[in-house]
Amino acid sequence: MLATHSITITEEAYKALKRKKKETESFTDVILRLTGEGNIRQFRELLESKDFPDRELADNIEKASKEFGENFKLRNVEL
Repeated sequence: MLATHSITITEEAYKALKRKKKETESFTDVILRLTGEGNIRQFRELLESKDFPDRELADNIEKASKEFGENFKLRNVEL
């Protein structure tokens, strides 16, 4: 079961989220999409799931992603 939390936002914030919300999205989906977390989270869940058709491919994608993240951090430090 997923944990749920209630948050209080202003009417202005609610209307802004509602304008950004696509017809098939939940407000959780909107928040994750706008914060840049949604696609990454969904992709990671897919890679870790038993339904992913190619375990070796999933491992290689995960390895490349980690290496990219490490290189990106190094580049940021050097700037």
